[in-house]
Amino acid sequence: MAKNEFVCDCNIIHQEIVDKTLKNMPDSYTFNSLAEFFKILGDTTRAKILFALDQNEMCVCDIANVLRMTKSSISHQLGTLRRAGIVKCRREGKEVYYTLDDDHVKKSFELGLEHINHRQ
Repeated sequence: MAKNEFVCDCNIIHQEIVDKTLKNMPDSYTFNSLAEFFKILGDTTRAKILFALDQNEMCVCDIANVLRMTKSSISHQLGTLRRAGIVKCRREGKEVYYTLDDDHVKKSFELGLEHINHRQ
């Protein structure tokens, strides 16, 4: 049977590294929020919406046109993204314009896309 080269065979605990990691470990709420953030980004339609909003501020009609989807389905996804704090909106008369919420969201999305493009 071949030995798995990715399994550590040592029985040594590097206590200093373990202690440092535990000291810096965020609480469960933070990890749950992080997992939820990535789960929300883990939908193809929402990823396409984020791409569109990374390019320009857009209204629902424009996003629906770009994605060739109904305004209703785009509005539903935008609601999910807005409640998660990933996009924000502003009203101008009867129109509502959406943008990425902040630079952290923009950088997270762009880094993810850069990582995928780098691996292809």
